Amino acid sequence: MPGKRSVHASNRVADERFRRYQRVIDKLIASREFHLKELHQTLVEKPAFVTRLINELIAQGWLIEIQPRSYRWHPQRGPFPGEQWIHEKLSGGQIRESPLQDRPRERLLAMGAEHLRLAELLAILIRSGRPGESAVSGGEKVARVFAHRLQDLPRAGRGELKSLSSAVEKTAFCQIMAGIELGRRIAARAPNHTLPQISSSTEAIEYCSRHFERLVLDSKQEEFHIVSLDTKNRVIASHQITVGTLDASLVHPREVFRAAIKDAASSILLVHNHPSGDPTPSREDISVTRRLESAGKLIGIDVIDHVVLGYPAAVSIREYEAPGP
Repeated sequence: MPGKRSVHASNRVADERFRRYQRVIDKLIASREFHLKELHQTLVEKPAFVTRLINELIAQGWLIEIQPRSYRWHPQRGPFPGEQWIHEKLSGGQIRESPLQDRPRERLLAMGAEHLRLAELLAILIRSGRPGESAVSGGEKVARVFAHRLQDLPRAGRGELKSLSSAVEKTAFCQIMAGIELGRRIAARAPNHTLPQISSSTEAIEYCSRHFERLVLDSKQEEFHIVSLDTKNRVIASHQITVGTLDASLVHPREVFRAAIKDAASSILLVHNHPSGDPTPSREDISVTRRLESAGKLIGIDVIDHVVLGYPAAVSIREYEAPGP
């Protein structure tokens, strides 16, 4: 009897913990945007608990801060799986303790691979976790880093992925890389396989606004990237060059064109963001562009444009400097 009473008591504690999280999550899901102070006033949970939960959702990429202490759901993440998230949180992310319908493999069988999130696909490839780190939590950690630069995942080393999650051991790393290579070979043989093509400033702005959406929505620092292009102006890859205020002394032609040469690029597109939201090019932006254009001419790799991302607009420096009619 004492044993049964302790089990019942343990279950009651677990149920109350679940309900505690659920009260906060339900309040968040009911709102598109919310302010931390309002949550503290309307919820019975302690403010510190609510704040920790908010910070965790921000770290996982579910929430974004739009103003100091004001938040909204990330528009690119889709519906937030509230109960699944709480189950994984309280069980340490162990797949065997999640509801059957919330397990990645079962969801794939029931719905198809195209309906799974990146983290779930990675969890299936990781397959099994390690003490203190499940395949699910490992998939979430890797997905948070590569969600907005998925094209870089094939070049990630074993040590880099292992540093993100202890679940990515040798076998898991091999399975991830094999899955990527298989997908690449299938895509290369698809009859309608086409690469994005950038032949005008309008197309450059459209591509950068879509491909680098994270810089517009999330980034609080300036980031400088390049997009390498082939002889037909088709996209080969993109590379992050620097993080921080754009400065000619930091954006060195050596680093920019090293990535372009590695891709055997014929030309490159420059792109960076203005966290202020104002995309108007600064004198430094134009100076960096001119310096890289000159360096490109020397080595035979053209700089076709430089796109400055703001919110909600973006600007092409080539168009910005073009003489009026």
